[in-house]
Amino acid sequence: RLKALNRLQVILQHLKMSKQTDSTAEVLLEKKGGAGIITLNRPKALNALNLSMIQQIYPQIKTWEQDPETFLIIIKGTGGKAFCAGGDIRAITEAGKVGDKLSQDFFRGEYRLNNAVGTCKKPYVALIDGITMGGGVGVSIHGHFRVATEKTLFAMPETAIGLFPDVGGGYFLPRLSGKIGYYLALTGCRLKGRDVLKAGIATHFVESEKLPALEKDLIALKSPSKEKIADLLNSYHMKCTVDQEKEFVLDEHMEKINSLFSANSMEEIVKKLKQDGSPFAMKQLETINKMSPTSLKLTLRQLREGASMSLQDVLRMEYRLSQACMKGHDFYEGVRAVLIDKDQSPKWKPAALEEVSDEFVDNCFKPLGNDDLKL
Repeated sequence: RLKALNRLQVILQHLKMSKQTDSTAEVLLEKKGGAGIITLNRPKALNALNLSMIQQIYPQIKTWEQDPETFLIIIKGTGGKAFCAGGDIRAITEAGKVGDKLSQDFFRGEYRLNNAVGTCKKPYVALIDGITMGGGVGVSIHGHFRVATEKTLFAMPETAIGLFPDVGGGYFLPRLSGKIGYYLALTGCRLKGRDVLKAGIATHFVESEKLPALEKDLIALKSPSKEKIADLLNSYHMKCTVDQEKEFVLDEHMEKINSLFSANSMEEIVKKLKQDGSPFAMKQLETINKMSPTSLKLTLRQLREGASMSLQDVLRMEYRLSQACMKGHDFYEGVRAVLIDKDQSPKWKPAALEEVSDEFVDNCFKPLGNDDLKL
């Protein structure tokens, strides 16, 4: 009886999927061979994640995880420009302004999805071709394999909009080598192409035009193990010669990054940058001065604490921070200045690092009781 029931579920699943593959759907979920394939399909919005996409992807990953006929999961984006440029910030902003539940539901759903990727029992391959920022990082970085291309553009630019590098940023950023993660988080620095691999964000590098062939080969693998998948990715990676001889863009600055961004407080980082006085340090200072002082302080503490926490504890912490940001001023002002009016001159409150009190920061990290994120 159980077998019949399972068979019925599989048939229903397939029916549901064939319905899902109409090209207007915001996310396509299909099974090809032994592979479950998630395609983010909002090319006009650079495949930014909205709540309905999150609510479709999460149960699908959970279903595939339990399905003995699914051996790996592949996630990719359509349109050729972006894998996923982030979360649907505008919708969250509108909701947050009027106290709508979406500003809780979105983050709760998104972080649960990030955790599903991070704990996925099936090999998970993200093809991060094109723009991969914020929410796009969250649905790729926690998986087993991340394949970058010459078109990949990675950034966690949240401090510029009064937010913080969430989606598990507090977990993966402090674990990058040296203080690269702190530097990327606070400045929103963008990494391109092979540099995404060299920073430790991607696991493999393949030419963009070779991705369809790679995907075909992944689908064709017979009951693949993680090792077999790794071997296949490695073989593509080894054959790729694009920008092979180029040095890592941050190489020459690593010593400075490691010393300047190892300070215990934002004020101290700023002081160190000023004292250093090199063109590189001055450029970082200029960037940091444009960011939300509140965001900078939350981010530095998020990374310092996250460095020794599990992914689950980090996501719980980040959910608390997300709700603090929804109640504050800077997120709405940042979105206005960067995304809506595009005047690029946000008026942060408080306007200076010194005015963001430790007490305020402590409050943002406090548990939310029954409203805490449950994973």
